[in-house]
Amino acid sequence: MKEKRLRNISIALLIFNCLSALWGGIGLIYDPSGEFMQMPLSFLQHSPFSNYLIPGIILLVANGILSLFIAFITIKRLLYYQYFIMAQGLILAGWLSIQIMMIREFYPPLHLPYYLTALGLVISGGLLARTQKF
Repeated sequence: MKEKRLRNISIALLIFNCLSALWGGIGLIYDPSGEFMQMPLSFLQHSPFSNYLIPGIILLVANGILSLFIAFITIKRLLYYQYFIMAQGLILAGWLSIQIMMIREFYPPLHLPYYLTALGLVISGGLLARTQKF
């Protein structure tokens, strides 16, 4: 029962991350100026990017598509899915940390829920790995 609950929590966190990253990534690719997503280009002044196209693609792939894939393998309980859940949590935390360093601003209403999502993924994946039977 505990394993099922942890898997469901992991899947919910992965789907949340997936949907929001798909929305953000597609929005940034659609309008690399950031206007559509209400993000000024001045956020990028301390980054290697002149617009949001490349960050949008990275967001779409690393947090959107990858989270969807990991949710799928978690639903199917494929081998080592627990470690992929933890890895996605670390990818999300890394994305957020790099983003904060580049924009030089921590915005709690946006960043805090995603850091908590990353933490939830790492913890739930780790607990699932402990229940794994070889």
